[in-house]
Amino acid sequence: VKTELCNFSGYRIYPGHGRRFIRGDSKPFWFVDSRSHNDFIHKCNPRKLSWTQLFRRLHKKGTLEEIQKRRARKTTKIQRPIEGADLAFIKAKRNQKPEVRQAAREAALREVKEFKRKKQQERKEKTKVAPTKGKSKGAASKQAPAPKQKAQKGGKR
Repeated sequence: VKTELCNFSGYRIYPGHGRRFIRGDSKPFWFVDSRSHNDFIHKCNPRKLSWTQLFRRLHKKGTLEEIQKRRARKTTKIQRPIEGADLAFIKAKRNQKPEVRQAAREAALREVKEFKRKKQQERKEKTKVAPTKGKSKGAASKQAPAPKQKAQKGGKR
């Protein structure tokens, strides 16, 4: 059975019922009864009439049953071990206090910085020893520095 929808109230119109109104611009409107037709002609707002489907949809009437059906069960979080860290290690890390974790992070940073500092000192010592190959220090320091090139303006061409 092919049914139309009332353009004003939103009710279904079954065959043999309702009336059709065709406006001056040739747009057809279907109404379930004369009440809907008259309200449409008088330019009543269907959102303000409590018996229309638009009003009921706007004010969330009769939708409680649908919401209760849609509720799905909550997903549960499962903890799995990561490669390189077993579950006990991960739980121990999470249960640590933030202060302890911060202190451990700072200690690790200090170690890394100390390691870098030692490496740099070793490099400096190597560079100090390396220049004494054949030339005297005076001859190397008397050379004029290479002239700096002007910065190019614009592109390559």
